[in-house]
Amino acid sequence: MKTIPPFHLAVPVHNLEECRKFYLEVLGCKQGRSSDTWVDFDLFGHQFVIHYKPKNQSDALHHNPVDGKSVPVPHFGVVLPWEEFHQLAEHLRSSDIEFVIEPYIRFEGHPGEQATMFFLDPSGNALEFKSFKDPSQIFAT
Repeated sequence: MKTIPPFHLAVPVHNLEECRKFYLEVLGCKQGRSSDTWVDFDLFGHQFVIHYKPKNQSDALHHNPVDGKSVPVPHFGVVLPWEEFHQLAEHLRSSDIEFVIEPYIRFEGHPGEQATMFFLDPSGNALEFKSFKDPSQIFAT
């Protein structure tokens, strides 16, 4: 499989300290640089930054139907190796994370078979973590 270079992603949060704790303690990210309005993290090898933004009513998520489930939009996440995905799912369950969509297998036995799960950070940012049974099928049609 081709090595994918790290990406950079920045998201707004309305409580910097609560989200810092979530990304450090729940997701196990390592913290990089920070200020009083933003924090850098290593999110599974990618540069991820939370930026303080006051909460307002327009921050509500939209949902689209996918596979009979209500997928939050927008969302972001990381594609993990199969075993790492399942270890993270168990860690999240034991951390009492409330899933928007519980971990499950999509396209089982078909091209692009994948495990996926959705949950929210404390500021309501939707995260999707997924894994492909066969990583060469990540862009299969």
